[in-house]
Amino acid sequence: MEATEQEASPGSRKEKGPPIVQVEGLYKIFGTNPKERALPLVEQGKSKAEILEATGCTVGINNASFNVHQREIFVIMGLSGSGKSTVIRCVNRLIEPTAGKVIVDGQDVVEANAEQLREIRRKKMSMVFQRFGLLPHRTVLDNVAFGLEIQGVDRAERYEKAEKAITTVGLDGYSDKMTQALSGGMQQRVGLARALANDPEILLMDEAFSALDPLIRVQLQDELLELQARQHRTILFITHDLDEALKIGDRIAIMKDGAVVQVGTPEEILSNPANDYVRDFVENVDRSKVITAGSILRKTDVAYTNHGPHQALRQMRQLGVGSLYVLDRDRKFVGLIKSEEVADLARKTPEKDDATSTIEPILHREYSSTRPEVPIADLLEESARNVVPIAVVDEEGTFLGIVTRPAILSAIAG
Repeated sequence: MEATEQEASPGSRKEKGPPIVQVEGLYKIFGTNPKERALPLVEQGKSKAEILEATGCTVGINNASFNVHQREIFVIMGLSGSGKSTVIRCVNRLIEPTAGKVIVDGQDVVEANAEQLREIRRKKMSMVFQRFGLLPHRTVLDNVAFGLEIQGVDRAERYEKAEKAITTVGLDGYSDKMTQALSGGMQQRVGLARALANDPEILLMDEAFSALDPLIRVQLQDELLELQARQHRTILFITHDLDEALKIGDRIAIMKDGAVVQVGTPEEILSNPANDYVRDFVENVDRSKVITAGSILRKTDVAYTNHGPHQALRQMRQLGVGSLYVLDRDRKFVGLIKSEEVADLARKTPEKDDATSTIEPILHREYSSTRPEVPIADLLEESARNVVPIAVVDEEGTFLGIVTRPAILSAIAG
């Protein structure tokens, strides 16, 4: 099954950087002599069940391909047995792939020798496991510093780096505590700090929050997003929880039976599911929390602050609108004008003075606007209160378009 990969929509959370991880035609088949016995059957399109019956081999990954870009959180999700955890272990070669390529920063991990693989694991990537993997007889500080100790980093330097990582994950004051005395959420923070202490380019997180209580899980999701906003790491995150994937993922790969069936932003997957499996998978998602203003905005005519009332009134009559958005000369959104006020000002202003009189006196500058990345759930109250569409502006205040009430309702309805 060939995955579809979509380009980022206007409402996606960030622009893509260059690929830092490239997975190409990746296979992992468990069993005896899988490359000769089972791989040809996979390539012929035989099902997972047929291959198991014919060869006794289990297909873990089936021709998976995707790119992970710098500074993005790339989520791989699927049900149990879909192959998602196997993929992440092939990326750092904790599991040996049967076939395919895993290129990390230009180097094929699959072809790397033992020394090259050690260097990739030491300097390029770190992993956070579901079950923490902490050493119970060591303190928090020693657990966080453990990876650096294995690398031969001297005591003073590794403790300095470990203390910095401990502070980063919010565990100040716990350095001398034993890990067994900590809650599950705090133990997972220790695991995250241990991964961060190596200052990796790529952070691999395998079901990192799955073993935690729901409230702690949500808290750590928020903290991960805050950490990412500060540090801009590349994160490959594995989960079986769709809500978690939609919340934290810049892009998501959905897997089924070892194959990647779709890759896209949360909005793209919700709006354009690749097949019935994905459609059923996302059927009960609250779309209002995922679809953003940027993905449903539309362009509209505008006026400018140097326009006169007669010019603005003529434009509004031609368009058949009761209000008009106003920009300055730099296309920055400054407010709104209303037809009855424009008409009143025009009656008081001779048309010959239109070149010197402007619409500035009747400009409603307090009119609200929104950013393209804002989910439409946050716009529902404003949309219900005001029949005038909501202006959408970028981080510099440049006007991008408008979001109408029908567009919001249509997006929620799917």
